[in-house]
Amino acid sequence: MRTLTYDPLWKKLIDLKMTKTELAEKASISRGIITRMGKNDLVTLDAIVKICNALDCDVIDVMSVLPSENEVG
Repeated sequence: MRTLTYDPLWKKLIDLKMTKTELAEKASISRGIITRMGKNDLVTLDAIVKICNALDCDVIDVMSVLPSENEVG
């Protein structure tokens, strides 16, 4: 099974020198959503779109899908 990661978002925040709290405020999303993303849990597409709008970026800049263990190697 493939897994989702928000590593591209965390790297983007570092590049922007923006904190997760600042992102939550700018995107008008809750800290709970940021916390779930920190655990690579699923969040609504609405939250992803709000983040993309706030950062003026595309979905690929926020998340990526990792191959399953069966596909590696």
